[in-house]
This record gives sequence, structure tokens and C-alpha cells, in this order.
Amino acid sequence: MSETIVVMGGGVVGLSCAFELQRRGHQVTVLEINSCGGQASGAAAGMLAPYSENMEGADPFFGLCLQSLQRYPAWQAAVKDASGQQFEYTESGSLYIAYHDADLLALEGRLRWQRQFGSSGVVLEGDELFRLEPGLSRDVRAALYTPEESHLYAPHYVKALEEGCRRIGVQIYEQLEQLAIEEFAGEVLIAAQDGRRFNGDKLLVCSGAWAAELEAAFGIRIPVYPIRGQICAYHTAGMTAVNHMVFSSQGYLVQKENGTLVCGASEDIAGFDTSVTERGIDRLRRWNKRVFPFLTEVEPFHRWAGLRPSTQDGLPLIGALPNANRVVFAAGHYRNGILLSPATAELAACYIEGREPAAFTQAFDPARFGAVAR
Repeated sequence: MSETIVVMGGGVVGLSCAFELQRRGHQVTVLEINSCGGQASGAAAGMLAPYSENMEGADPFFGLCLQSLQRYPAWQAAVKDASGQQFEYTESGSLYIAYHDADLLALEGRLRWQRQFGSSGVVLEGDELFRLEPGLSRDVRAALYTPEESHLYAPHYVKALEEGCRRIGVQIYEQLEQLAIEEFAGEVLIAAQDGRRFNGDKLLVCSGAWAAELEAAFGIRIPVYPIRGQICAYHTAGMTAVNHMVFSSQGYLVQKENGTLVCGASEDIAGFDTSVTERGIDRLRRWNKRVFPFLTEVEPFHRWAGLRPSTQDGLPLIGALPNANRVVFAAGHYRNGILLSPATAELAACYIEGREPAAFTQAFDPARFGAVAR
């Protein structure tokens, strides 16, 4: 049955959910206090790398990330088709590097469990590794090569999502500054600071690092905190090309089609401050030249920061509220909003439409932290 859905938040998760729900025949309205994609979404490096970024084992979070990676070929094609816009989507594969024999053993252990979940990865050493990535430091002992991983150019992807939403009929309102939930029992009613009111049958909360402000409204703890992620980029003209996403224990490097090499991410707690600090960028520069020595003599031409919504336990909040059957959450994706956008959109639609989700998704219950103390 078609319903009217109000989505709070116009980041990549909110736009993805709106895109999916509108395609399913619902009428969707997106409410954004600033500009769509203006925080974590537009600042992200756009890596789709669940194997490289999940080291411990096949927990529910890895399962959701892997499911999302598998959806990406069809998903990105649908976004391009709906929006009429192109964006970089590169199936580059990844390398997770190690410098010592002890680290090599860890890579081999990770590969053993990842092969049970679709990875065709292999541990590479010596000439075989340097043929794949010639610019790597010869101090690198080995790397786990995972061909299945990919990346996209996040700013263009988010713009295409927004345009795709608009073209298929999603109503998007930006620069609303502040939103208040006036009703969510008999109907959904949201008030903007300028006096406008928006109503619907269901409410989907995708407000990222601002979700914690809704604790009082819903009576549950919502421990979502903004983590500042700082990133820098280098011009690659005249440099050795970087052919894969390259991860280390310190961060990542990925080369984009526009000729830039992106390095991230230096993270710290700074509230909602998105300013760039010398300390944060220096941290990136100290380790990245150990990966690619050609970075020793060059300066980054661009530096930026975004806010990443991190929950207390590191897992996103995705699901319906038990005490509010008109409210669904899809927030707190930390540094994985881009990767998780298609799978979250599918899962949110499942809850909105009252279908039974997969059992493993119970780990993301938005009410799992308990009630607000009164």
C-alpha cells in the first residue's frame, strides 16, 4: 500500500532511502536542516570495501556491508539512469598492506574467513605485489589483495542521488535550520523553524550525527556522536599511478579519475566543528609517505573535514521503534554511509512496509540502548 513518508535528513542515507521508497510507489518528502550531502556524505572518500574495513570476522555489521557491496553494480546504474548524471564507479580492487611477518600472519588469518564469504583474495609478496602497485614502498612486506572491492566519487554520487530523487518525484526541502517533531502517534507532523509543517503516514529518521537530539521526543537513548574526519588530496600529475585502494593500519589512499590521490582519515572528537587542523593533516602525511615514498616531497592541494555519526557500540541504528509504530530509524552509519546506502535503503523500506527483515539485522535495533532516564 502506498504511503506518504517524511525523511528527516538529506545525507546519503536519507537520499538513498527516499530514492528506494519513491521507486516502490510511496510519496516521499526529505527535510534537511542544511544542504543535502553537506556533512559526512559529501566529504567521504567513497570506498566500498567491507573486506578491508572489517578485520575481526563475519559479524552482523560485516554481513550488512557485504550485502550492500553486492547491490552496488545494479544500484549505481539505477541512480545514473534516474538522474541522467554520471559519476565515477571504479571496480579497482584493494590492497591491505603489512610491513612485518607478524602482520602477514594476521592477513592470512583474515583471508581464511573472508573466503567463506565470497572473497577471491590472495596474499601477495615481492615482485608479484610491486607489479600490481609499482609505487609502493619496498618496505612493504606483503598485502592482501581483494579484487571484489570498489570505490566511487562521493560528491558526484550524492549529487546524482539528489537529482534522481527529484526527477522521480521526491519532494526535497533544504536550509530548514531546525526541525521539531510535533506528532508521531496518530500521524507524523514535523515543524520547521520558519513555521512550515510537513505531515505523513510514516517518519524515517536519517539525521546522522544530529539523531541524538531526538532522545526526549522518543524516550530512548540515542548515543550518536559526531566524529570529525579530516582528509587531504594530492595532484597526481607526474607521479606513479596508484591502481588500487591501498589500506594500512593508519588509513587509506585511493586515486580518483579526476587525477587526485585522496588520503584519509585523521579522526578526532570536536563536536560539530568541521574546521581542518594542521595536526590532523600532519598525521596523514607522517604515515602516507611510508606507503608511497613519492609523497615525501609533495604538498596536498586540498584539505577538508566532515562529521561522521558514530554510535556508542559502532553499529548503525536501523529499524522500527517498538513504542512508535510510525517511526523507523536509519542513522549512525559512522564512516560507512556511502557503502551502506543501498542495503540501508532496502532495509528501511522493509521496516516501512511492515515486512520481516533478516534475523541478523536485530543487531541494529535503534532502541537497544534502553529508555531515557527520567
